[in-house]
Amino acid sequence: MDPHDSLPSLEFVRGLKAVSRPPGFDISSGLEKIISREGLQAGFNALLRSEVALGLRKPGLGFYDHALHLIGGAQKYGLTLVSALRDWFDITLIANKDIRLEDFRSWYGLDLSGCAVKVLKIPFFEEKGVSFLDPACVSTKVENPFHAVSRESGGYDVFVNNSMNEMVFPLANVSVLICHFPERLPQSYFYPDQYSHVVYNSRYTAEWIKRMWKLDPHVHIYPPVDLEPGGAVPPKKKLILSVARFEPEGTKRQREMVEAFLTVQRLYPEAASGWKFVLAGGSEPKNRYLETLRGLSAGLPDGKVELKVNIPASELRVLYQEASIFWHICGIVHDHPSEVEHFGMTTVEAMQNRAVPVVYDGGGLREIVAHGADGFRVRTKGELLEHSLRLIRDPGLVARLGEAAQLKARDFSRARFEERVRGFFGRVLSGYGDP
Repeated sequence: MDPHDSLPSLEFVRGLKAVSRPPGFDISSGLEKIISREGLQAGFNALLRSEVALGLRKPGLGFYDHALHLIGGAQKYGLTLVSALRDWFDITLIANKDIRLEDFRSWYGLDLSGCAVKVLKIPFFEEKGVSFLDPACVSTKVENPFHAVSRESGGYDVFVNNSMNEMVFPLANVSVLICHFPERLPQSYFYPDQYSHVVYNSRYTAEWIKRMWKLDPHVHIYPPVDLEPGGAVPPKKKLILSVARFEPEGTKRQREMVEAFLTVQRLYPEAASGWKFVLAGGSEPKNRYLETLRGLSAGLPDGKVELKVNIPASELRVLYQEASIFWHICGIVHDHPSEVEHFGMTTVEAMQNRAVPVVYDGGGLREIVAHGADGFRVRTKGELLEHSLRLIRDPGLVARLGEAAQLKARDFSRARFEERVRGFFGRVLSGYGDP
């Protein structure tokens, strides 16, 4: 099925031409020519652009993410972008599962009041009863289930696809694909090359867009991180923290970190005395991997290993402020470059709160942590234990590296992100409203 099918009818487009406009202004002849030459969607797009040019309304922006109903760093990136653009656009958030604006306030501390929410449920996935809509499940043997989103994209001046879902064909006048990583090779239903602009979140991601998709992305905007402590900072505790989604496939490597912490407890009980390990992150229901983690930590004394699932932003903020060390080893075992951390927003959040990062030496994390200067980068679980023990045994080192980490994290602040976002979309809108 072609994504252009089932677009607004010609009668609907003609009806929209009846909107109020300056006396003597006639768009009819121009629209008819565009429709006859380029098709109905082109005529509809011309009408939308004319309305903005005439000052009849603000431009409309459709923001889509097929994982909007799940807590994640990519979703925070996209919704923070939306927050930065609320004054410029009438914004509709397009989801494939039920979601409320109140959820975004709880999960990310973002106020998106004034934005509309439109839920387009995808029968292909609804019939499977799955929470995560995995595009990898779609083969050429079935009709592209994401064409419903493609058709929806044609109703906006600007369409933003934040989910790196390459199966959505953009129909808007201006389209933006935000690629957090090119997870799949080009195949049928592959449309990234149809977008006006491709935004990437790290140099690591850009490198793999070029390798896997044979595309040169256009705009680099690092993710926003805005968890700097406000007011008095509580004293640090003997706490190692890890924050990442509990992916059912285990790609964030929480199991390996729990095993490493158990090794510290067993081999170095004196040094590890009083220390605990907390893993926080979002999860879908009925997550077997999460149950595996619970089983691993079940034999320990209460509080040694804690799992914090789908907690609000306020509780996560407290954990960052209390943590002395932050672990993130996504990529330490991987079969595909997508399983390496593409950037590492939670690592920067920890650094903003003076938690010393001990992270995998690869992917986007290399762009954040300078080894030995504001944290440590490791390639093996043995190195993870080695550098973590150095920190556990030397509170002074924790304090020095924590201060350096906090200073480094300013490079990735929300303020800088919003400045880059507005600069980019300012260029996008430049000339769009010209008659």
